[in-house]
This record gives sequence, C-alpha cells and structure tokens, in this order.
Amino acid sequence: MALKMHGALSSAALGKQLGITGEAARQQLLRLAEQDLVVSSSEAKGVGRPLLLWDLTSAAQSRFPDTHASLTAQLLGIIRTHMGEGALETIIDVREAETRTRYQSELAGKQDLADRVAALAALRTEEGYMAEWREEPDGSFVLIENHCPICAAAAACVGFCRAELEVFRSALGPRVSIARAEHIISGGRRCTYIIRANPQ
Repeated sequence: MALKMHGALSSAALGKQLGITGEAARQQLLRLAEQDLVVSSSEAKGVGRPLLLWDLTSAAQSRFPDTHASLTAQLLGIIRTHMGEGALETIIDVREAETRTRYQSELAGKQDLADRVAALAALRTEEGYMAEWREEPDGSFVLIENHCPICAAAAACVGFCRAELEVFRSALGPRVSIARAEHIISGGRRCTYIIRANPQ
C-alpha cells in the first residue's frame, strides 16, 4: 500500500513508512519481486552507491480495487436508458463485426476443423477467456472458456453473448454447427460450446 500511495521508495524509506527496519522491508520486497509484484531500479544521487528504489509492477495493479465491471454495467444502463435499446444494439453489432473480421482473418487458410477450433481457442485465451478445447470420440469438439473477462457487460446485456456465438459460427465456417452447452451468465461454472462438422 505504501508504494501505491508514495511511489518508488528505498527499502529504508519503506521500512520507515511501515514502522519496521529497512532490512525487514528489503526482505519483504525481495519476496514480492519473486512474485513479479515489485521491481527495483537504481538512482544515482551524487557520490557513492546508487540508491535502489522499489516500485510496483503492472501485475501488482490487479491487487488493488478495480471498478471496471461496475462502470461497464453502469455505462450500459445509461446507454439503454438515455439512448435506447437501438444504441446498445449498434454497439454490440459494431463489436461483433470487428471481432468477426479479426477472427476470420486469423482462421483463414485453416481447412481442418480441429485447426480452426484450436486457433479460435488461442484467440479467446489471448483475450482473457482462459480457453481450451478437445476432440470427443464422436468427432465433435468442445470449446471451453473457463473465465469471462466481459462478464459484467454480458450480465447487463446478453446481446454480447449472442453476438459472440454468431462470431464463432461465422469464423468456423458454414459447414459447422455450434451450440452453447454451459453459460456463465446462466449460472454455469464456465461457457462450453459443442462444435460439429455438418454432413456434406
């Protein structure tokens, strides 16, 4: 908390802030550095050894309160109330179109359905969905999203979930069927999709 409030500090200065010795603070900082929560840098101050300053990493920022989720839900509510359902649908449609274009570009040239599902899972993981996939004995595929980074938005407006399913259908191609089997917003532990190649 002291580094968040005061910025980069030496171990001695941090110790003083916390009411402990500089050495005790240094030991704590070393443990935090092993977890990639703090980083040190040297600052030359005249003659002598440079001063070692400790500061928070970007990974440490997640340890502090974050109201993005409530802000997202609030903004969606404001759009719906003051601009109408049509404005909200426009936002969802634009996001859907942009995502579809990107996914289709990434999956282009992948003829095998397994390769397309693997690429889709990789894209979703990059976006924070912690996705994985597997092939079932019957030849179908299961795409699993263990996390939903847009859960607050999806809970406020299920149109985001509908749009994602449409993006998946478009990206995987016309000869593929996809159905949602589990849904976080509906109380599921995760979102799960069953993907099958349609008979030609």
